[in-house]
Amino acid sequence: MRIFLVALACLSLSAQAAEPVLRPSARLLFKQPEMLRAGQCVRYEEGGAGWVASDPVYFLKGEVLSTEVRTRHLGTCPVVPGKTLMQYSRDEFNRHVLATPCVSAKAPERDEQTGMVRIRVADWETPHAKKTENAGRLYRGMFIAQKLEKGIEIELEADLLRVCE
Repeated sequence: MRIFLVALACLSLSAQAAEPVLRPSARLLFKQPEMLRAGQCVRYEEGGAGWVASDPVYFLKGEVLSTEVRTRHLGTCPVVPGKTLMQYSRDEFNRHVLATPCVSAKAPERDEQTGMVRIRVADWETPHAKKTENAGRLYRGMFIAQKLEKGIEIELEADLLRVCE
């Protein structure tokens, strides 16, 4: 009987290990679905760092169209040899952001569940200074490599968004 219980415990642990891990974005959609319901106004923000004088806050504002939990394969992050992330060109940086979330070359690839939110863009403010080229997804009227226009649809992980005030 004990052997049967031990075998059953081992099988259940291996079955649990095969399940994709929930990322914070997926947990948010499960625990607080009312936060990101269709029609809800949401903002994605970048900047604002600093203790005394904070950087300007750049944003993208829009309306939630849909939410979905997806299983995503996390492959190895693209790396440009001899450069840090801040030294990447905008194209190299965009390639890195599009692959995110990803794992380092030392970590094994895996599947994880992500909570994705599709939004319709209504308003934005992006940085234009060269020093902000690799600071985030927003840069010179673009969201990653897509030109921002009213009404376009983009997707972001749920935990990157906040409800409009």
